[in-house]
Amino acid sequence: MATADAGRRRFLAAGRNLAVLMAGSWGVGAWARPVLWNPCRGALPQSLAAHPVVLAAWDGIDPRRVWDCHAHIAGTGDSGSGITTAPEMESLASPVQFAQRLFYLNAGCAHDAPGQIDRSYVERMRDLVDGLRPGVKLMLFAFDRCHDEAGRPLPERTAFHVPDAYARSLARRYPDHFEWVCSVHPYRPDALAALEAAAAGGARAVKWLPSAMGMDPASPKCDAFYDALARLKLPLISHAGEEMAVHGAGYQEYCNPLRLRRALDRGVRVVVAHCASIGKDVDLDQGAAGPVVPSFDLFARLMAEPRYASLLYADISAVTQRNRSTATLRAILTRREWHGRLLNGSDYPLPGVIPLFSPRRLAAAGLLDAAAAKVIDEIQGYNPLLFDFFLKRSLRAEGNALPTGIFHTRDFFLGKST
Repeated sequence: MATADAGRRRFLAAGRNLAVLMAGSWGVGAWARPVLWNPCRGALPQSLAAHPVVLAAWDGIDPRRVWDCHAHIAGTGDSGSGITTAPEMESLASPVQFAQRLFYLNAGCAHDAPGQIDRSYVERMRDLVDGLRPGVKLMLFAFDRCHDEAGRPLPERTAFHVPDAYARSLARRYPDHFEWVCSVHPYRPDALAALEAAAAGGARAVKWLPSAMGMDPASPKCDAFYDALARLKLPLISHAGEEMAVHGAGYQEYCNPLRLRRALDRGVRVVVAHCASIGKDVDLDQGAAGPVVPSFDLFARLMAEPRYASLLYADISAVTQRNRSTATLRAILTRREWHGRLLNGSDYPLPGVIPLFSPRRLAAAGLLDAAAAKVIDEIQGYNPLLFDFFLKRSLRAEGNALPTGIFHTRDFFLGKST
């Protein structure tokens, strides 16, 4: 029988051989950095922990109010968690998805020994949170299956599934580290009962990825679900714009930001994941045959509508990735009227995917001090959560920075004023 070390060598070798294939998903430029694999180091060395860039990042921040509002649970289900992944993610016949799976597990520093993947992924998350200031938490996402129009689950079209019960169990087991976010497909016959149960079980929000889960946020099928969300005062965190990290049902048009109007018009607080910062969508305000425009422009249009001022929010997860335009990031930094409606999230484990980020690129674009970029770059292999936090806290554009309120996300999810 192969040893765990031999298994890890095969794991890494397969990833190295397939890494270049990921350029198809993230762009050739993402591979300019020589380091591909997260080295999964431990605590920051004192030279980094005491660095002025690191210490300055916490100025004005109350760690007890910092809830990273966009964190994914990964694994294989080897702990009895109920996690499932599509066969394509474990098959060389689908090399891009296979390689993505390797990168995600490496980013989460999950040990590939049989029976240890789920456990080691969670332990790594706990270690990373312990490396932050006391009080900081991750909001862990459950992830529902793809369903058809009749609300029947489609496991064959589901990229991965993380049950509500597993996310809830982690938050209950480790209350100093985690909160949890449920994921309920609105077409399910039991959708309202599942939503009520999740709310009673402490869920802080609902997570949707429409393109992978197969729900149309503009469908009347969602109305009863939206009414329940508004009554329960649970926010909806929904992906908008192009989805590049999760393959699945393929309904990319469902991620059009304008399709979220229906939820907003029924009084739901909606958090647009990633500020719809990548991709293009049809301008549905000009009809189904309207022009195709950047998704971010449609998001900006919604943000400008006064009737949504107290309902529409966005998280800034992934906006610093290499596949996002620096012009879009500059707009997020300089649109001060948005800042009171932005929430920080890391999109963990993606900050641990080394090639997805380049502080040096942001420095070259004038968004980051070059000396700070060097320090932040070193932190990624130690603690991707700190890396994401320090990077965002160090961004500057035309004298503008992201204010502390963006990081005090607990206030939003507990319904408190910032």
